[in-house]
Amino acid sequence: MAAYALRRLLLALGTLWLAGSLVFLALLLLPGDPVQAILGLEASPEARAALERALGLDRPPLPRYLDWLWGLLRLDLGESIRYGKPVGELLEERLPLTLALVGLGLSGALLLALPLALLALRSPPLDLLLSGLMAFLQSLPTFFLGVVLLYAFAVHLPLLPASGFPGWERPLEALRHLLLPAFTLALARAAILFRMARGSLLEVLSQDYIRTARAKGVPEGRVLLKHALKPASLPLVTLLGLEGGFLLTGAVVVEAVFALPGLGSLALTALEARDYPLLQGLVVAMAALIVLFNLAVDLLYGLLDPRIEYA
Repeated sequence: MAAYALRRLLLALGTLWLAGSLVFLALLLLPGDPVQAILGLEASPEARAALERALGLDRPPLPRYLDWLWGLLRLDLGESIRYGKPVGELLEERLPLTLALVGLGLSGALLLALPLALLALRSPPLDLLLSGLMAFLQSLPTFFLGVVLLYAFAVHLPLLPASGFPGWERPLEALRHLLLPAFTLALARAAILFRMARGSLLEVLSQDYIRTARAKGVPEGRVLLKHALKPASLPLVTLLGLEGGFLLTGAVVVEAVFALPGLGSLALTALEARDYPLLQGLVVAMAALIVLFNLAVDLLYGLLDPRIEYA
């Protein structure tokens, strides 16, 4: 397993290089420029030229790309044009909130989907009802779902804060501010996890050893929890690896709705300001998180099924 993890980490370095290179190319084609975003349309040519020299934007793309690549090898992502601070420092400030939001959202989606899938298999009418409800939730855009939940639980029933984040100095208050955004993410992804869990459980329940357990008089709840749940969890774990990436991108929308200072809101600010170093650093950071998340999921297979061997 150690050799497999090492190979995956080496492959991850190539993935990060490719992601950063593609976003560098995309930013060259993006209309607008940071000089105009900072100085406005009325700036003089002399002021524009001076700022371009200060930001290094007067140089050809290739030397700028090579400088960025050398900095990436040294874990130096450059300095933000918009904030005037190192990109790594900004990521370090915003990353904990986004990771907490994604972790809560993924945990909430799993805690919603798995019990509902087990419950659906116990009753055909309930199965039909839950399947229809989950299909409806899956069709709703995350932005719309967030606005509806915000109105319901922060405006109409003022149970939770509507927006903002107090900081990690008060953990309980910070958790209250994250509950509603995390619940938005959880509902948006629980429908997909429910369908996968239900389908996987139905497949496992058709196996011979399940019929044997039932023939021996094992209670249905014990059949589901002890004999069917663990084998059925492998496809679900695979889907969780994909959902981690979707939740990271979904956090951009949710953080905008609830005014949370995470990576998502930072990405929107960087895009508006044409902050090239910050945008590149954000893409590399998100790509690294997705790669590490998928690696953790791959290694989790061995814990769920000891028969799996890593080549």
